[in-house]
This record gives sequence, C-alpha cells and structure tokens, in this order.
Amino acid sequence: MLNMQRLEIFVAVVEAGSFTGAAQTLGLTKAVVSFNIKQLEEKLGVSLLTRSTRQVAVTDAGERFYLRCLQLLRDAEQILDDVRSDHSGLSGILRITTTPEYGAKVVVPALSAFAALHPQLRIQHVSSSKNDDLVAGRFDVAIRLGQLADSTHHARLIDRFAIYPVASTEYLAAHHREAITSLAQLQEARWIAHSRLATPLSWQVLTPAGDNVLFRAANPPAIMADSAASLLAFARSGAGVALLPAWLVQEDIAAGALTRLLPDHRFSHTGHLRPLPQYPPRLREGADVYRLSAKPH
Repeated sequence: MLNMQRLEIFVAVVEAGSFTGAAQTLGLTKAVVSFNIKQLEEKLGVSLLTRSTRQVAVTDAGERFYLRCLQLLRDAEQILDDVRSDHSGLSGILRITTTPEYGAKVVVPALSAFAALHPQLRIQHVSSSKNDDLVAGRFDVAIRLGQLADSTHHARLIDRFAIYPVASTEYLAAHHREAITSLAQLQEARWIAHSRLATPLSWQVLTPAGDNVLFRAANPPAIMADSAASLLAFARSGAGVALLPAWLVQEDIAAGALTRLLPDHRFSHTGHLRPLPQYPPRLREGADVYRLSAKPH
C-alpha cells in the first residue's frame, strides 16, 4: 500500500521544483524528502523525477502520477472533512480563484465573513484573469464572469449583474459631436475591449421597446487589455468606450468621471461558480455563504 505522506512529499517537490523548497514547505529536512522520494520510486519501479544540481524536473510518468496524486489527496481530505463536519466546524483548506476586480469588490468580503464563522478553515484566495486549470492549480472553486466554456466541471450561477457601455466626458467631446442616443451611433465608437473577446465585438441588447437585438461594433477594438481594471483605466483616460460591469463603474459614474451611454438599453452578463466534481462540505457551505452575500447589480 502506498504511503500517503510520501504522496504529499512528492506533490510538494513537484510544486516547489526542488527538494529544498519542498522540505521548507513541509517542515522536514532535505534528507527526509530525498529518502521518501527514493522509496516511492523504488515502490513504483519507475523514475518520477530527474535531478540536477539546482532543480528537479518531472518525467512523463511523474506528471501523470502527480495529477493522480492530486485527486487522491483531495479525495482523502474530503473523507476527513465529511467525518469532521458531522461533529465540528469546517476545517482544512478552501482554495479559490477569482478575477482580481470581482474578487476585491464582492468575493473577498464574503470570504472574510465566512472565515469568521469557521476559524479552523484556512482560505487561500488567488487573483487571476486567466482561466487556470483547476486540477493543476489545486483549486476548489473558480469564479469567472461570462459564459462557461465546455468543461467537465460542475457550474452554478451565483450572481447576475448589468454591464454598461461607458466613456469619459473628454472622449465624448473629442470624438462625438452629438450625444450618443442610439445603438447605430454606439456601433461607430472607438472601442476598448478585453483581449479574450472574439471580434467583431457583439452583444445581445434589450431595447426600450422590449426587442432583443444583436449589437455589433462597426470597427475592430482600438485598444485591447487583459483585465477589467485596465479597461477601466483606459476609459477614464478618454481612450474610448468600454463595456464594464455595473459594480465596477458605479462609483465613477456617480462621481462624473464616466458617463453611462444608452442607459435605457440593457446589456446582460453573468457570473459563474465552478467547483470541482464531488466537492467537500467546506466547499458546499462556502458556496452557499457567498451566494447569500451576492446581490444582483
């Protein structure tokens, strides 16, 4: 039977990229780490790592074994959580990734309240605009905005919010002699867009008459960026029109730094919760606490 502690040591070595780093992470000596890896390789009869003077690299067999170890250790942690949750508060690690802007504005306050309810639970929050691999990143939950791509992961809608086309007064004065009062005028605008969006830019829009129409920008984006924070900064500086979540731009609109264009038209957008299959009690309850904290915008 495989030694679970050795699996944990192997995973730590892969993630640290060295025996020394793994030893520091686990609070063990380098000799103990090296011994356990050697014993594991002898048990399996295959080389999992290649060593150099400064770092270790994972072999093809080691990479496959690493991914299986992640799932096995996760399953073991879930079993312990199931038992503990029947008798006490939640414990273990809840690892969650969100986009930086949505995380700071919405998720972090909810997680802070959740952490206060479960002092034995350790929370690891990672801000990233990328669609990180949940298994390789050892994430329990990923919260992303927009439509969920094809995936083997379970998804759950946790919040709906409006998105607004916005621009600065300086941009509107320099590029539009007349106020933008129609979708046709907006189509001709100088657009700032997220780099993950397909071009030509297009969105479904609900008009004041109740018609659901396809809006398509007439020109390619003048500026593209990989984060909502950058799009907001470009819009504030007068670079063009950006379509951004209401929760991100409401303060700028109220302060007069940005103008909401076509406020009688509705551009819709959604956020998703994406837990791994068979998620443990700490994850189910964490999702429920967040869902209750999130309010439509």
